[in-house]
Amino acid sequence: MQKIAVLYDAGQAVLSTFDLDEVLQRILGIARDFFHLQNAAILLIDKEAQQLCVRSQIGWDAGADKICLGWHEGITGSSVLKKQPVYVPDVTKDSHYISCAQSTRSELAIPLMVRDEVVGVLDCQSERVNHFDNETIDLLTMFSTHASIALQNARLYSLERQRARQLEAINAIAQQCTAVLDLEDLLARVCSVVQNAFQVPHVSLSLREDGDLVLRAHEGMLTLCVPRGARLSVDCEPWSKVMSSGGAFIENDLSISPQPFRLFSEAQSRMSIPLISFGQTLGVLTLYSSQKNAFHESEWRPLEAVADICSSSIQNVHYVERIRKLSYLDGLTGIFNRRFFELRIMEEIERAKRSKTGMAVIIADIDQFKKLNDEFGHLLGDEVLRQVSSLFHQHLRKIDVVCRYGGEEFAILLTNTNAQHAMGVAEKLRKLVEGWQFPGVPRTVTISAGIAAFPDHGNGRDQLVHAADIGLYAAKQAGRNRVSLAKRARKASNGR
Repeated sequence: MQKIAVLYDAGQAVLSTFDLDEVLQRILGIARDFFHLQNAAILLIDKEAQQLCVRSQIGWDAGADKICLGWHEGITGSSVLKKQPVYVPDVTKDSHYISCAQSTRSELAIPLMVRDEVVGVLDCQSERVNHFDNETIDLLTMFSTHASIALQNARLYSLERQRARQLEAINAIAQQCTAVLDLEDLLARVCSVVQNAFQVPHVSLSLREDGDLVLRAHEGMLTLCVPRGARLSVDCEPWSKVMSSGGAFIENDLSISPQPFRLFSEAQSRMSIPLISFGQTLGVLTLYSSQKNAFHESEWRPLEAVADICSSSIQNVHYVERIRKLSYLDGLTGIFNRRFFELRIMEEIERAKRSKTGMAVIIADIDQFKKLNDEFGHLLGDEVLRQVSSLFHQHLRKIDVVCRYGGEEFAILLTNTNAQHAMGVAEKLRKLVEGWQFPGVPRTVTISAGIAAFPDHGNGRDQLVHAADIGLYAAKQAGRNRVSLAKRARKASNGR
């Protein structure tokens, strides 16, 4: 009767908390103190991996505390298979025995069951042969029913807490990401928030660009083993499966994969979720772990909700960027407009100051454009503007900027350029226009251009544009169809 009373107290002790780790510790503490066991462990079932994994133990040999067994392996596996206690009085005479402590001589495995389902095993070991008598086995079996209930309660409580945290995380991600309109800032913020909210070692975001996936952002503790901005072919595994899956795609063992395939050196498993918006796959959100079998199907739903939020946010940024780009484009010619020129010239001047390199401004004007309009009409005049714009755009470097400055006037920003090189560029453009046959225009079309360079002709926006304008005026006065370099400034100032 006294033992039953003690057992009741033990059952109440394990049922008095909802913290899973604390429940496990109390179960093992009772096994040690009440049943005088120096070696004991609790193994929990991983359904997806079909394994029994040690979650908590006392007295086992070093390294054995990380062991995972097939859920039908060893004496513990036998108890799962039979759904009843399995006792081996002398482990040296049992072929199923798997050693976890060299001192073990007898082992008792009791399944922890909720209703008819095994959720784990209480594994009790002794240094003595035939240590467990029938009464002790019965008491441990009775105690295991309390332990099973406590374990299930703790798991349900942990699951509810996890779901609550995930809902809070999803809400936080939605609040933080939907208001961000800069793509780089958005991608970095998504990676950071997801990594913290879901407590994973690393998170990456890849976007679809020109048919490939491009690694655009990542956050965490793992080591990147490919260049930032690496291109990942969507025709190769695993990305072809990820892109076609429509849902989460789990790889739970990357150990034999080459590092570039993993993307991060220490990655042992990962979960990838395609970012889909209005039927279009924009990219992939990927979570990484340095442990195998770290991801489970139960985590799909909240992460897919996060992926949906990310997809919408990325799509919003794309829309905003398109609208912003349109606001910087000239409606007639399709090249940048004066608003964009005013923005970029300040950036180029600051860049040239920081890097101690030059930059130049070319102001070009179509000669006698009003007369051309009067002779051939505005529609043909518009076509000349479009073709001149196209010639400039095609024969300048990608890093250079050509803008319609107003009317028939163009402004060109040349990066990392000195005055002499800018003169050469302007002369090349002049000859191109002069030699071009404009359909419907029976005479030659020419341009004049003025050139000013930083810092020779000034170190501010107003000085450079004014100097280029003076150069353009000089070219016009000298007979048109020519280029003219502004006179060197006597004293540079910081005027804009």
